[in-house]
Amino acid sequence: MNEVARLDAGVPAPSEGSLPHNIEAEQQLLGALLTDNDLYDRAASIIRSEHFYDPVHARIWGICATRIQKNALASPVTLKPFMEEDEGLRSLGGPSYLVTLAASAVAGYAVRDYAQMIYDLAIRRELIALGRDIAAQANDVDVDLEPEQQIVDAESKLYKLAEQGRSETGFQSFLSAIKQAVDVANAAYQRDGGLSGISTGLLDMDKKLGGLHRSDLLILAGRPSMGKTSLATNIAFNVAKAFKRGTASDGQETLLGGGVVGFYSLEMSAEQLAARVLSEAAEVPSEQIRRGDMTEAEFRRFVEAAKALESCPLYIDDTPALPIAQLAARARRQKRTHGLDLLIVDYLQLVKAPGSGDNRVNEVSAITQGLKAIAKELDIPVIALSQLSRQVESRDDKRPQLSDLRESGSIEQDADVVMFVYREEYYKEREKPGDHQLDRMAEWQAAMEAVHGKAEVIIGKQRHGPIGTVELSFEGRFTRFGNLVKPWQGEG
Repeated sequence: MNEVARLDAGVPAPSEGSLPHNIEAEQQLLGALLTDNDLYDRAASIIRSEHFYDPVHARIWGICATRIQKNALASPVTLKPFMEEDEGLRSLGGPSYLVTLAASAVAGYAVRDYAQMIYDLAIRRELIALGRDIAAQANDVDVDLEPEQQIVDAESKLYKLAEQGRSETGFQSFLSAIKQAVDVANAAYQRDGGLSGISTGLLDMDKKLGGLHRSDLLILAGRPSMGKTSLATNIAFNVAKAFKRGTASDGQETLLGGGVVGFYSLEMSAEQLAARVLSEAAEVPSEQIRRGDMTEAEFRRFVEAAKALESCPLYIDDTPALPIAQLAARARRQKRTHGLDLLIVDYLQLVKAPGSGDNRVNEVSAITQGLKAIAKELDIPVIALSQLSRQVESRDDKRPQLSDLRESGSIEQDADVVMFVYREEYYKEREKPGDHQLDRMAEWQAAMEAVHGKAEVIIGKQRHGPIGTVELSFEGRFTRFGNLVKPWQGEG
């Protein structure tokens, strides 16, 4: 029954006393803990103090937890001094209530089931509270609070509720942080000194970056026609193509390779992006795909590539001018429904910032901070493409640098990695001398031959490793970046 129907029928809203709870389960769980402290770990992996409905039970659990974690005994006798002045406990009969709890203890093997029941009921209560908040906000007609923003806020709260119990928040001990660092290093070691992050499919880039690391924001910048979108598409395709899940040594399901990729294409349509991926996979030039100008063999390759890519976990959202809050909400939904291991945004300057102020630097700052927050919240790498300012074109050496980033301060500050795509071939093509300048033509042809089919990814900033340049091959016909074979690697 919805709220309107409830009011029309004269049915009152759920009262505080009718919220889902089970006092007996709480009593028996606490009784078991007071008689056998070794049961604490079984329950503590599921519940915390705030999951108890009765505030007295929550305080009893809290004192038990503190004592047990200090290797001190938690029993009705040892808890008595801490709770003698507790008004709530007095109303239940005073310290003798602790003895009553111990007498009603549940069997040790059932502790996890009781803990799970208490946790589930707590989540239900939070859902009811969240529903009431949403209804109250919707009833409060405020000119500054758009319904779309209310939906985003509600979805964010629901996602946080869904993720409860999966990850701890707040401070963690240095020992815990060290263990995580060792686990990451071990994962890389198990791959024969390979990567601690997700492979891009480009060997030299992987060596420089160590793969794409969780919770990192990577900025991929370049001037138009340098191949930013092509490189991002190639990485997305490589990661999705290598997706593989399996079972780890501890029996947990884990990611063995690649990942599920979400691609926000704010500039190109999903169909155009798919055509680029198919062009690379089928080795048919994208302009031929658009015109339908293919031989029978090329069309067969195209169809076979399309069939092979059907099961690729690559999801595309081509909604234009997407606000950063909506972008985050959709990423959360994708992670919850289909999984999400890598997010790509093409490109940063097309994301809509909160507010409509004239200060573009502040807007871009809000966007980069939002993207970094998504990376940390969802624990995934986020690659955001970015345009470079025109000042690159006015220099003799057109290799980009950090100062060339548009609204560079916030981008450079918030990003963990900043990379630039640079193809000297693009600029050399535009320096072609006239046909009558034979001496210069020979020189130009030699220079073009040296840079043909080559690209550079310049790593201008990296928190976790060195900066430097990665050389890649580039096939313009298929908009494909690849591993560049060095002269000494081609021998033999």
